[in-house]
Amino acid sequence: MLLGAGRRRGEMPTGVDSIHNYYENMVLEEIYQTSERARTDMDFLADTACVALNRLPPRYIRHDVDMTFFMSGQEMQEMADKVKQAVSDAISYVLDSEAAREENPEEL
Repeated sequence: MLLGAGRRRGEMPTGVDSIHNYYENMVLEEIYQTSERARTDMDFLADTACVALNRLPPRYIRHDVDMTFFMSGQEMQEMADKVKQAVSDAISYVLDSEAAREENPEEL
């Protein structure tokens, strides 16, 4: 395996730490802009981000410019629309889950 050449066992190859899901920053920014609570409640922000990201297809890249360079304006708008919908649904889901736990704490 090429990635294994010259490395110690268990050591990650250089550059791998830059791999990330392109949607992560978009989702976090949308949550932050949409929900005032997310600006002060990091648990709410994290829970909402996880739910939203699980509703979106993964788009793994190394550099954000790779994504924006190879996508049309229409594709970028479609991604933004998907993020808005996923975040809206995620906020509702997290709030509903919290309300259900408050109503039925013995079911935990």
